[in-house]
Amino acid sequence: MDILFMAVAAVAAYLVGSIPFGFLIGKLYDIDIRTVGSKNIGATNVTRTVGKTAGKVCFFLDFIKGALPVLAVQFYGGKFIENQPAWLVLVVMAAAIVGHMFPVFLNFKGGKGVSTAAGAILALAPYPLLVAFVVWIVIFFISRYVSVASITAAVVLPVVAWIFRWTNFGGEVARSTWTLCFLTAISLLTVIRHHGNIRRLLNGTETRFGRKQEDKSPDKAAVPDEDGTADDGAAEEK
Repeated sequence: MDILFMAVAAVAAYLVGSIPFGFLIGKLYDIDIRTVGSKNIGATNVTRTVGKTAGKVCFFLDFIKGALPVLAVQFYGGKFIENQPAWLVLVVMAAAIVGHMFPVFLNFKGGKGVSTAAGAILALAPYPLLVAFVVWIVIFFISRYVSVASITAAVVLPVVAWIFRWTNFGGEVARSTWTLCFLTAISLLTVIRHHGNIRRLLNGTETRFGRKQEDKSPDKAAVPDEDGTADDGAAEEK
């Protein structure tokens, strides 16, 4: 029964994570966002090709599909598995994130997973995530690069989580060795998934989000996204 529940929970989380909300929102407007802009299925590309409101909806839905499976297994897993292990929650969490990155519904070609991972981490370890979010905001307003802010926040997240463990701050599951190792792995994966952004940063071709943009319509404002960039509505990522 335990093994069956674990398998069902992991598959269900993967399928939820695989729902390509960005792609579906684009299709509502007869746009395949995989062929325009950055070709990413995340909220920034939805904003670029559809509009600001659609981009925000996309970000929210990608965030929620990471949080819901984790919350579900935390609250209801104990009814099916006695002495529910911490790593079960992490398996579900990983399945949701992998589902977004490699969705079965789009031939396993998805997004970078930052928004979905953020939702999942918020449900599991909210305090380290909140610190990382503050770091994201500070770095973004200093550098005006969403990619730099995202990469920095990803690196800070596990560091803060380990500090909270040493200071005995936060929930037991959030401070477990399984959780900390998992957050470290997610951080590394996030940085690796931003390899294109890192290359553009080194080449000086990464898109910077400027305070003043020419020909920028109000409905095309950039939003933070798993894409790791903020688009100004005028330039495409290469």
